[in-house]
Amino acid sequence: MKRRAPAPINDDDSRLFREAIGDVRPLAPVSAPPAAAKPAPHPYMLDADEAAVPGELLDMAFDPALLEVGEELGYLRDGYPPKLLRQLKRGQYSVQDDLDLHQMNAAAAQASIIAFLAEAKQHGLRCVRIVHGKGLRSKAAGPVLKGLTDRMLRRRDDVIAFASARPALGGTGAVIVLLKG
Repeated sequence: MKRRAPAPINDDDSRLFREAIGDVRPLAPVSAPPAAAKPAPHPYMLDADEAAVPGELLDMAFDPALLEVGEELGYLRDGYPPKLLRQLKRGQYSVQDDLDLHQMNAAAAQASIIAFLAEAKQHGLRCVRIVHGKGLRSKAAGPVLKGLTDRMLRRRDDVIAFASARPALGGTGAVIVLLKG
């Protein structure tokens, strides 16, 4: 069905309409109602992760005996802020050179450390890594090269601080050393 166009409004119709309506006053503008509040987000992934933890703990993919707890080395020379050692432990210094002591005896390791630190000082290096190993094949006396490295670094005047490396850089089998500039 086709719609017809409305009849044109003439002056008589307009006059009659205004008489019937009477005086008008404009309405005050009204602000739009506030939008409905969005619901708070729900952490569905957190719920899923938390629900998965008990099953993951039963299926341990690592050997707890290999966890390195209590074997960390750390030293900060008197007069320096503790923040320095925290930054070193967190890996916030870039390692500029490293020395690997694996397969060395104590005498060779001692000579290598002395020469390495002298060369680092000569080249103006501030942060170096010494890999001493974890001493897994050491006898009952414990890790020989690790203890030697610890004692030597504590006695050197050019060492500001040292700490066991982050796991990616050798963990408790290496130390990151901060040298005086």
